[in-house]
Amino acid sequence: MNRNFLKFAWILVLVFVLASCSTDDSGDTIDPTDDSVGVPQPEPTNPEPIDLSAYDNGTGVMMQAFYWDVEPRFGWWDNLSEKVPGWAAAGINRMWLPVATKGQSGGYSMGYDVSDYYDFGDYDQHGTVETRFGSRTELENLISTAHENDIEVIADIVINHNSGGGLEYNPYRDKDTYTLFNETHGNASGWFNRNYENFYPNSVSQYDPGSLFYEETNLDHHLDYVQDWLWKKDNSVAKYYMNEMGFDGWRFDYVLGFEPWVVKEWLNEVGGFSVVELWDGRASVLRDYVDETGSGAFDFATFYKLEEGLDRYEDLNTLKGEMLWQTHPENAVTFTANHDTEKDSNEDNFIKSSNKLKAYAYILTHPGYPTIFYSDFENPDFQDELKSLIAIHNSIAIGDTEILYVDNDEYVMKRAGTGTNPGLILYISTNNSTKRRTVGSNWNNVTLMDYSGNSTYNPTSDENGSVTIEAPANGYSIWSITE
Repeated sequence: MNRNFLKFAWILVLVFVLASCSTDDSGDTIDPTDDSVGVPQPEPTNPEPIDLSAYDNGTGVMMQAFYWDVEPRFGWWDNLSEKVPGWAAAGINRMWLPVATKGQSGGYSMGYDVSDYYDFGDYDQHGTVETRFGSRTELENLISTAHENDIEVIADIVINHNSGGGLEYNPYRDKDTYTLFNETHGNASGWFNRNYENFYPNSVSQYDPGSLFYEETNLDHHLDYVQDWLWKKDNSVAKYYMNEMGFDGWRFDYVLGFEPWVVKEWLNEVGGFSVVELWDGRASVLRDYVDETGSGAFDFATFYKLEEGLDRYEDLNTLKGEMLWQTHPENAVTFTANHDTEKDSNEDNFIKSSNKLKAYAYILTHPGYPTIFYSDFENPDFQDELKSLIAIHNSIAIGDTEILYVDNDEYVMKRAGTGTNPGLILYISTNNSTKRRTVGSNWNNVTLMDYSGNSTYNPTSDENGSVTIEAPANGYSIWSITE
């Protein structure tokens, strides 16, 4: 046979083989059309998964137990009481409640227009006795039910701005302001009455540290009277919430409106779990605040890296950026959505529904304390996957973190495990085809499976721990050992 013809035939075969492979730089990724394509590896029949409950790593997950303008009005506390046992069974160990006291908007208030810090649905003011969420009795029942199910209850605390007081002449502003809070003007409880001297400016303080809301009724925390009523006195807001109502910790609203020492002193006085809303995507700013106060902080740096990588830029290389969990895992409270982001019309402030589960897969496998948004967990299209991710988080999401590979449409991360806990490997792909990639694991000669249930592929690692894992099209997988 003509040698030139044979040479040409071999060239055609080589071109065909190369054309079937991915064009990724490393050459290790394959876009398979079936399981016969890729690196040959034995696939045993029906490998047995490990029992994740045997690997309880002592962590948990927080539920944000509300969304903006929750319904039904006056029935929210009872609604949550019914949810608590199921949340506990799923692995939730804390629940963050909306502001629980009476706001100026009465039965329509989400509590952020705080008026009476001690009216949990006891007093007829602002057009209603109950808060939007229900009565005090119903709230106390909810807290009791949560504790019976080993769930801590976190209070949302607004100590920056007030709303709903009476009108009075304010000599420091030379006009009438709504700064009178007493038994007949927005503070029926009679506890922590306020007037213009308690807000900026006053005879002691001439400046406002940066409030963007209710400027004329921004509390001055430098005043002994304000400090006493907020956290120092035996019947202060902090001590009443903890000792009388049974709250276990705090979510501090809009901390840009007051100095960090306020949070530090509050925690030194009463303790409890704490997370602050410092809406800043720079990890350095979050780190400084955590170091100064000792509080946890919502990891907005991680939130925006996920939003950029999955939505805005569609480039997973953003996940190599700085995030709070990398340096302060014990203080980083990670999240993919909250009541503000979900009602925000700015598309750069929320993660699209189609990318939500990939974002949850990220925060529930990485270090940090994850938060689940109520509307996502109660979404029937999401709930089963979120339960699976919570189970993975509470068991094998442990150990040192290492990014094994990242490019514009792939992200592979390893948790090394500890002791007998095997850890895991997360594989996120935004590619429209199934992807496979060979990576190094800590597992030698072990058959793996995807504990998210998104892939039925069962690769086996070699004697050096090298293994080829798979991610479904525009999805994720989470790999660990089998029995």
